[in-house]
Amino acid sequence: MLGRAREHLVSHCTMDTSMIRVGIVGISGFGGKVLLDILLNHEDVRVTYVAANSTTGRVDDIWPEFRSRTDLVCSKYDITQAVELCDCVFLALPHMESMNIVGPLLKAGKKVIDLSADYRLKKTALYKKWYNAEHKDRKNLSKAVYGLPEIFRVKIRNSRFIANPGCYPTVALLGLAPLVSVAGNTIASVIIDAKSGVSGAGRKVAESFMFCFVNENFKAYRVLNHQHTPEISQYLSVMAGREMPVVFVPHLLPINNGILETIYVTLNEKMAESKLDALYRKFYKTEPFVRVMPKGIQVEIKNVVNTNFCDIALTLSEDRKLVVITSVIDNLVKGAAGQAVQNMNIMYGYQETEGLL
Repeated sequence: MLGRAREHLVSHCTMDTSMIRVGIVGISGFGGKVLLDILLNHEDVRVTYVAANSTTGRVDDIWPEFRSRTDLVCSKYDITQAVELCDCVFLALPHMESMNIVGPLLKAGKKVIDLSADYRLKKTALYKKWYNAEHKDRKNLSKAVYGLPEIFRVKIRNSRFIANPGCYPTVALLGLAPLVSVAGNTIASVIIDAKSGVSGAGRKVAESFMFCFVNENFKAYRVLNHQHTPEISQYLSVMAGREMPVVFVPHLLPINNGILETIYVTLNEKMAESKLDALYRKFYKTEPFVRVMPKGIQVEIKNVVNTNFCDIALTLSEDRKLVVITSVIDNLVKGAAGQAVQNMNIMYGYQETEGLL
């Protein structure tokens, strides 16, 4: 393993020119760290540029776990360097920062994968409502392809610009996609009870995320007012072919990584258990990162942490009109960096699982 890691040390004089050159902007955040960890073990890329808007210095000083794995140095973001050194750029920045960077990168012919929320919502009015800011790059908003591979793979393959999904929406959309796509007209209501580890809030320093406030505690937050609500509703509506409102309530778990969502779907018509199970298994039959659990087996966060898998379990009420879907991912992998690399693999025609299995 160490020998392989040494092969990924950045050296411009020995780099294989067939490799794509990748940059990470936002290396000091959790998403940037996980991106680098995955990409250092990817057979077809070399990480040639890392940057941040405030933090600078050796990456192995910012994240000591990278000692002996890379000699990359993080600099303040510079568009000239990014264009010169990269073919593809990942933006792992806080919301409202990517929109200042995307335009020049696309104009320079670079492929961009944005992990923030800046390009997920297609209506600028929704962005202003939920993120309390005007969108500064309407020109490129329509160019962004929503990067949920299991649903939008063809569009991703032909795109130069990906809006990586949010972590909560990834769990919800994968959990609901088969049912909504096939039986959307029979759905009366959708209630999503979501629970996330603390890393979902990013690396910012805030009292509510300190150990003594999170440990031995469990709480709901931003009830009926979370910014991922319109993202979930927007793409469920695309799948269903009609407006699909949702009730979404997030909670904070006293763990580092992982999201588990319990989704309650009320139906207008009865559905057979065998039909429900067959629907999900057929829908995800060829998907490498979605696992539908056998009957009676429930999903667990510990089974997906540090992986790009999404596990889904299904339960049907006795009257066969209430479907309970439990869905789980690692919020930093399938919910962020892993899914971003999965999108990159599709864009460049690599094996979709490269670097992720």
